[in-house]
Amino acid sequence: MDKEQQDKLKKEAAIKAAKMVKNNSVLGVGTGSTVAFFIDALGDRKAKEGLSLKHIVTTSNRSKKQLESLGFKVDKLSEIDQADLTVDGADRVADNLDGIKGGGGALTLEKNVAVNSKKVIWIVDESKLVHRLGDFPLPVEVLPISCEQNFKKFEQEGLKPQWRMAEDGKRYVTHYGNYIIDLAIDPVPAPHGLADYLDHTVGVVEHGLFLDMCDEVIIAHSDGTIEDKIK
Repeated sequence: MDKEQQDKLKKEAAIKAAKMVKNNSVLGVGTGSTVAFFIDALGDRKAKEGLSLKHIVTTSNRSKKQLESLGFKVDKLSEIDQADLTVDGADRVADNLDGIKGGGGALTLEKNVAVNSKKVIWIVDESKLVHRLGDFPLPVEVLPISCEQNFKKFEQEGLKPQWRMAEDGKRYVTHYGNYIIDLAIDPVPAPHGLADYLDHTVGVVEHGLFLDMCDEVIIAHSDGTIEDKIK
């Protein structure tokens, strides 16, 4: 499947997700190529139907700029109580709808938006589907002050840590001024156990295991079909 076909499928899945957004609701918007199509579809609804949203929060500056270019006002997460719906992408999605996110480095904000949402929908193409979580490095955001100790600890635990690097050859720095250690474990042996371990590791800010958070996944398949999986 070439990029043109893939983009066509992503667009169809994004349009389906955009139709689920209710007027005058509070919406969380993620980031990525499929979400960009979703934002365009929101813009079409605004132009044709007068779609109005009470609040919008987003997980990236790129999505923020795209939304604002279409006439939407974007708020900070701290300015809302809870989103009615959040629509985002995912790097990998398992059969039980658990996921790995953070390939773009925004995992901390993405998770904060997700956990403060009544409903979470992911829109993906079929290449992101796995039976068990894995097939993608698991991002772990760590504080610079103790990152070296975290790295060594992950090595000792057999988690195969790797520093995420930026294009300039230096360590990648997140929006919050932290580093990312990617764990090259495949598959993730016990997602909930690993999440608990990382949650209790001093110096870890957040990790890319998004467990028990997603309610629905809209999947664009290479045969042209759009599948809707509900938890």
